[in-house]
Amino acid sequence: MCCIIRSKKTHQGVEAKRQWLSERLKEGHVFRKLNAKAAVFIEYAPLETAWVPVTGDNYYYLYCLWVSGEYKGKGYGKSLLEYCISDAKKKGKSGICMLGSNKQKHWLSDQAFAKKYGFNVVDTTDDEYELLALSFDGTTPKFTKNAKEHKIKNQELTIYYDMQCPYICQSIEIVKQYCETNNIPVSLIQVDTLKSAKALPCVFNNWGVFYKGNFETVNLLLDVENLKRILKK
Repeated sequence: MCCIIRSKKTHQGVEAKRQWLSERLKEGHVFRKLNAKAAVFIEYAPLETAWVPVTGDNYYYLYCLWVSGEYKGKGYGKSLLEYCISDAKKKGKSGICMLGSNKQKHWLSDQAFAKKYGFNVVDTTDDEYELLALSFDGTTPKFTKNAKEHKIKNQELTIYYDMQCPYICQSIEIVKQYCETNNIPVSLIQVDTLKSAKALPCVFNNWGVFYKGNFETVNLLLDVENLKRILKK
């Protein structure tokens, strides 16, 4: 399944993703992939029901566009994105938006690729994150006011997460084990409703990390070394 298809063993994250996805499909969520055991897929949803603190009328939100390994350079990314654009136009959408940053991050979809199709920055936070949009009618979405706060009262390591990505269970276990071993207080907060996702105090694609009350990253591939770097601050 999608980015973790190469795993041959039963995987907790895949089962959690399937359950999350089964609830989202009836909301108009789209998960489209190459008919092969490969990480070649696109995932998007109506912005009104997308679990992100972004608002706008009649938009699609693009969670992820991923083409990996031997499948790169064969036009699959182009086909997937053009399918999304065509689908949006057929459905009478006002446009498509996605999370980006002022410097490309490997855990976010390739924004340079998206910009070739007309995606532009339409909103920003005070740090590095941006909202990109391809508008068909001149309207634009925006981050919610709370998404730009990037501050919480809790000073301990705090992670907001949902089950939209199959790697999340794995990352949560890494954090749990490291914090238990090193006696580090941690708050792990599962975002389990659309309302709570829209109210988050940070940009969010499915994961958000705070430390000492400050927002750190949306990088869900939080291995021990990355965790150590955050905790040294």
